[in-house]
This record gives sequence, C-alpha cells and structure tokens, in this order.
Amino acid sequence: MGPQPQPLTAAMPLKWDISPDGAPADAGALSAGGAPLARVAAWPHRSLTNPGFVWFIGLTFAALLLPLLALVGTPVMWGMLPFLLGALALIWAALRRSDADGRLIEVLTLWPDRVELIRRNPRGPVQHWDANPFWVQIDLHPKGGPVENYVTLRGGDRTVEFGAFLSPEEREGLYDDLRTAFAQVRR
Repeated sequence: MGPQPQPLTAAMPLKWDISPDGAPADAGALSAGGAPLARVAAWPHRSLTNPGFVWFIGLTFAALLLPLLALVGTPVMWGMLPFLLGALALIWAALRRSDADGRLIEVLTLWPDRVELIRRNPRGPVQHWDANPFWVQIDLHPKGGPVENYVTLRGGDRTVEFGAFLSPEEREGLYDDLRTAFAQVRR
C-alpha cells in the first residue's frame, strides 16, 4: 500500500490507526463493510491533567489564604473570607468548563468506498458526514478561513472542517497525511 501517514509528533493530539492489510483484494467502488483502511482521531490540546488540576487548586487556595494570615482574629478576616472563597469557586468552575470543552473529538474513518467524519461535541449533538472517498476534495486554506491553515473536506453536498482546534503546523501536517491516505485509496 505504499508509504502510510504517520502522526507528526508523539505529543500531537492526533492518532492514526492504519490497517496493515490495506484494502481487501475484492474492494471496488461498490464494496461494503470490512475493516477501515485508516482512522484518524483528533482532539484539542490538554494542558492541565487531573493531578495538575488538584495541585493548581490547592496552591491557589493556599495563595488566596496567605493574605488572611495577617487578619486572623479580626472581624475583617470574616469579611474577606467569602470573597476569597468565591474567587476560588470561580476558578474551579472555569477550569472544569475548560475541561469539558476539551472532550471534543473528531474521528475520520476511511474505507475503500466511503469516508466518514464524526464530531462528538462536549455539549451538543453528534455531527456526522460521509462521502465517497474518490470524489472527496481536501483543501488547505492558508488564509481566509476562521483559522490559519484551515482544512476542509468537500464531498457529496457538503463541505466540512477537520481539526480547526489544532495548531496551524499540525493542520498543515494533517492536510498532507490526509492527501496521502486518500491517494492510496484512489489507486
């Protein structure tokens, strides 16, 4: 099956799974079922792990309580305490919201006769797109898109984005990998 797309770096939020067998011998334009030839999952960067969250909240709590040491035993301490705890609660909520937003995932699966893109939104419906890979056009928009190096797939009656949350360099690498994978299917 020739050279296969590989992840750009180990830290990149992309995971390629490529069938070692390639397309089945009887794969034609009308083949159905079977194992996919390739699958790529993409997700947003996750900079704060769960243990990191615990450490950050603990250190923030300690830092917010530090000014209260000078006020221990005074009525002013009781006036300041609700505001400091409220600030900690807002930081907690914002980090949890960010964590939930990071659960977004896009999975592109490629068969000899079909390509499917599924986007699982953290707070919304699952979005689905499929087309015949022979007719899919993969475009890289260096400028003019919502983000730099915007990757779109056009097939059927729709154009969809893929990996808009990745960095511009990662989207450029993804574009090259997608072109290679689709070229192998079209042979």
